Amino acid sequence: MEPEHFDVLIVGAGLSGIGSAHHLQDECPGKTYAILEARDASGGTWDLFRYPGIRSDSDMLTLGYSFRPWPEAKAIADGPAILSYVRKTASEAGIDRHIRYHHRVVAARWSSEDARWTLEVERGGTNGDAPETVQMTCNFLHGCSGYYRYDEGYTPEFAGTERFGGEIVHPQKWTDEIDYAGKRVVVIGSGATAVTLVPAMAETAAHVTMLQRSPSYVVSLPGVDPIAKFLRRFLPQRIAFTLLKWKNVAMTMFSFELSRRRPELAKKLIRKGVERRLPPGYDIDTHFTPNYNPWDQRMCLVPDGDLFDAISNGRASVVTDRIETFTESGLLLESGAELEADLIVTATGINLLPFGGIELSVDGERVSIPEKLAYKGMMLEDVPNLAVSIGYTNASWTLKCDLTCEYVCRLINHMDEHGYAYCAARNHDPSITPEPMIDFSSGYVQRSIDKFPKQGSRTPWRLHQNYARDILDLRRAPLEDGAMEFSRAPEREPQLV
Repeated sequence: MEPEHFDVLIVGAGLSGIGSAHHLQDECPGKTYAILEARDASGGTWDLFRYPGIRSDSDMLTLGYSFRPWPEAKAIADGPAILSYVRKTASEAGIDRHIRYHHRVVAARWSSEDARWTLEVERGGTNGDAPETVQMTCNFLHGCSGYYRYDEGYTPEFAGTERFGGEIVHPQKWTDEIDYAGKRVVVIGSGATAVTLVPAMAETAAHVTMLQRSPSYVVSLPGVDPIAKFLRRFLPQRIAFTLLKWKNVAMTMFSFELSRRRPELAKKLIRKGVERRLPPGYDIDTHFTPNYNPWDQRMCLVPDGDLFDAISNGRASVVTDRIETFTESGLLLESGAELEADLIVTATGINLLPFGGIELSVDGERVSIPEKLAYKGMMLEDVPNLAVSIGYTNASWTLKCDLTCEYVCRLINHMDEHGYAYCAARNHDPSITPEPMIDFSSGYVQRSIDKFPKQGSRTPWRLHQNYARDILDLRRAPLEDGAMEFSRAPEREPQLV
């Protein structure tokens, strides 16, 4: 029996996977496609994470799709609202009918002779029985599964966890059965998840303590953008959306460039914002002054200063220290202080996983991902007809993913128009030097960056993290640029009957 074949297979039914399908339907009409989703539901991150207060870590006017502007007033939206937005987008466009749930892609093999990918897919296994392995083929493969492991988060080895009498949970494993009302809670961590959890849990917990080894930069933004409210009242939706989107893009780019060029000034501005939100005399030096420059790691956004309000009201507190050991009743810190807890939440980060853990091979040769350069931040050197949507680290994820999807559609249409069967990026410049793909000092990046492809020292192998520049590069620049090579299908010898 021949494997089921598609023009395009999309891996992942999250924010970027649904976006990829929408672009494909609009810009490559008539192409057959399917979305392969390992889990039992769409939505990706926004379905997986269920912890209290789950929300976007960037504004929704840029995190939302370019083709379907975010319709609500909230600039920083909660997880359920984002999940509803993603699923409604899929439903209205008929994309949900193309999703194959419980389809985990294990391996993908490219054949230049056949000019197609063959995927090994584990299907089913929903009732405790073993999944069956099936094959599917496609002309073009688009990975939209993000870059972290869905099945497990990162938790360091803590001494004494077996002694703790309460409950320990990682946010990635949160369930509705976890009860924290009236309890003493310690949240270990200082990143986006921790600053989200603390104010949300503080509403009903007896007290919430954010325990951090070192501080992060925390910036307060309005939950509802007042400029957005004004423009939406007087301007047509599309015009208002375009103006507001570029306003937010410009602000983010300005913040990033200022932090890189004038880090001391950026520090002062961030500190003034924190001082305005916290009581006089609060120890900002210890708890909110990192030992790195702004944007060396991703900043944490808190809508309407909710974290600072929880601290000011005494419902939450911050402790900056290291853990010596878990005890029967909580945590013993290296300073000798003790924190009592009924529930400990390990908001200690994620585990990165390139390409969803799919094993890639080209013409029988296994692809060693760390040895490859990334072309325009989306395609692997010497790997044909494969693109991956990876968002920005210094701006909204969807901005880059939208551009990636548009570029993939340009490639597919270009190949159709010129009779090409496949394309691959080739590096012919020996002076290009490899560099880490992500220039971040965050622990989750440093733990796993050696598993990822490299970026090059110059365009088109350079990952610019600049939306305005990428618009020119991905929407306007010629496809045949000397690095992207196009090939026709090999001619086959006539078969004797």
